[in-house]
Amino acid sequence: MKKYGLIGYPLTHSFSKKYFTEKFLREGLDSYQYELFPLPNLSDLPELINSIPDLCGLNVTVPHKIGVMYYLDKVDPAAKEIDAVNCIKIVNHQPVEAFFSGELSSMQVRLEGYNTDAYAFEKSLKPLLKKHHHKALILGTGGASRAVAYVLKKLGISFKKVSRRAVGKQLSYKKLTEEILNDYLLIINTSPVGTAPNIEECPDIPYEFLTSKHLLYDLVYNPAETEFLKRGKAKGASIKNGLEMLHLQAEKSWEIWNS
Repeated sequence: MKKYGLIGYPLTHSFSKKYFTEKFLREGLDSYQYELFPLPNLSDLPELINSIPDLCGLNVTVPHKIGVMYYLDKVDPAAKEIDAVNCIKIVNHQPVEAFFSGELSSMQVRLEGYNTDAYAFEKSLKPLLKKHHHKALILGTGGASRAVAYVLKKLGISFKKVSRRAVGKQLSYKKLTEEILNDYLLIINTSPVGTAPNIEECPDIPYEFLTSKHLLYDLVYNPAETEFLKRGKAKGASIKNGLEMLHLQAEKSWEIWNS
């Protein structure tokens, strides 16, 4: 049996378990299994991995995308630059090899960290971009926002992060004006605001200044059309939810685990 899973806390709604369970059934992968591992304390990760010898890979979600890097033997250059990991490949190694490579640790395996959020976000965003989408606002400052910022830099799109408090170069929601929204025509919500069951909530931006030139991308996928997207759509803006990104990052994780 090959086992995979998701760590984070809390894990009340998991796209990943449903996605991979259906994938394994569809593709006749009877000896594969995907489980949820709620992990309030990241310090329990070594014990979790050592207790499941068949564990081959993990996805990582909030709040562990940054802290998990402490436990990794290798971090992919892109994930290192983003400073967040959401995919771990678990590689069994021989004790003698581990001794000579200096990789002895409390775990009997080698852990490699990757960020599939960036790959998935870029692949799902690029077809939607137009020439006037050269400036972006990133709503939220968590691990997902780092992957989004990495992609925007790569695509040559300048951006500002927006949070509840204006710290450093960050803007606060209260500071968003008509002038700013006329200038920043790509707006990406990386916060969980608006996720079910709190479907009436939305980021506190001045929606009255949105136009048909705006592109609103919400990493939230449940509901399919968040209040953030509904309000953008009402103003003629193009909209995109996070479902395709989730599919893409899941398949990229699968590719990493099996490479």
